Amino acid sequence: MTLEDTDTTGSGNTPPDDYLERRTLRRGSAGWLLLTGLGVAYVVSGDFSGWNIGLSKGGFGGLAAATVLMGVMYACLVFALAELSAILPTAGGGYGFARRALGTWGGFLTGTAILIEYILAPAAISIFIGDYVESLGLFGLESGWPVYLACFAVFIGIHLWGVGEALRFSLVVTAIAVAALLIFAVGAFTDFQVSGLDDIPVDESALGASSWLPFGLLGIWAAFPFGMWFFLGVEGVPLAAEEAKDPVRSMPKALALSMSILVLLALITFFAATGARGSAAIQEAGNPLVVALQGDGDPTALSRFVNYAGLAGLVASFFSLIYAGSRQLFALSRAGYLPRFLSLTSRRKSPYLGLLIPGAIGFALAAGTGDGARMLNIAVFGATISYALMALSHIVLRRREPDLPRPYRTPGGVLTSSVAFTLALSALVATFLVDRDAAFIALAVYGVALAYFAFYSRHRLVARAPEEEFAALAAAEAELARD
Repeated sequence: MTLEDTDTTGSGNTPPDDYLERRTLRRGSAGWLLLTGLGVAYVVSGDFSGWNIGLSKGGFGGLAAATVLMGVMYACLVFALAELSAILPTAGGGYGFARRALGTWGGFLTGTAILIEYILAPAAISIFIGDYVESLGLFGLESGWPVYLACFAVFIGIHLWGVGEALRFSLVVTAIAVAALLIFAVGAFTDFQVSGLDDIPVDESALGASSWLPFGLLGIWAAFPFGMWFFLGVEGVPLAAEEAKDPVRSMPKALALSMSILVLLALITFFAATGARGSAAIQEAGNPLVVALQGDGDPTALSRFVNYAGLAGLVASFFSLIYAGSRQLFALSRAGYLPRFLSLTSRRKSPYLGLLIPGAIGFALAAGTGDGARMLNIAVFGATISYALMALSHIVLRRREPDLPRPYRTPGGVLTSSVAFTLALSALVATFLVDRDAAFIALAVYGVALAYFAFYSRHRLVARAPEEEFAALAAAEAELARD
């Protein structure tokens, strides 16, 4: 039996000979610098807002501990993904890794969780962009569907233009946002006071409560999702592997550099903001960096600059997350897990339907609900599931296929990915502590997707897709070994 014979459609058909030719991306468009910029772009908006709500869940000490633990989780996960992406440099990313390690069900579960993250997060960020545009008084616009529509239309249009142009645009906007964070830190540290770090009132009834842990030990766990905001999205870099220059070398380098930059930004942003104005003052703020600089006083030149830069950070993350979602959708569609027409590419090698349809869904969610916080919580739920499954894939492949060629090897091996797996499961449970409704909504979406796969698409997979060929090769080698 050949790989071609395993293509099924339920009616005995196989895809046409030009199936993959009509579903190709532009290879060699991104070197390590653009990939590093992409990794930072996914995350940088989280430095400007969102993380500070964790102060209201765990206080300074609780959020600090949660950030350290989540930083360890992401670092371990990134090292594992660097190895996996060097083995299988395709657009499937996490789905492709899990497909080989955990089978078709594992691949679909992972890919669907990633899609939940990368479709919901841009929808939420478009709402935040609208709020920023209104607060800054730009062009007299108010936050609402016209702003959301403009975001999706303009930035999807840039992606349709071409991946190289899109990633260069993302790099420029991200550089502006990162520079603004560094300038903010310089200004905020001039007002730094240690006494402001632990100024949140203590809940005496909480187990282990203190000035540093005002909500007790449980507050550390409740702050996990907010500690993630300093790193959420960096795991999406491997989704660009099929369009990268020399992905075997550039992907591990870009992942390591992205994570290093994000750790530095998290450290200086967290301490500068809380020390300048106090944890209590910024714990519920929508723009904590601006509040840290000006408090209740009049805007200063620096606070205005940071406010505008916050908009740049939101744009960078919005733009890059659209890219990630389109590539994951492209890979799942190309392999038949989702409707195949979604993976068709244009003359400029952009998956145009993979960009337009998630964009339409995201716009509808933003315009219909206006609840960005709820959508981000759903996205975090999907993210934690995918993290656990990707870490598990690394463990399984190391144990089951120790001789698989590995151009890059994860430091610490299985121990590293086991730490990521354990912390990811802990973060998944923590999402129920923060927003139980969001977690159950995500579970419902997951359930619908799994029903579609169980009753329809799993009988129509395309074995010629790169991720499926990779898995089929492993199965054939195992069968030969048994013989």
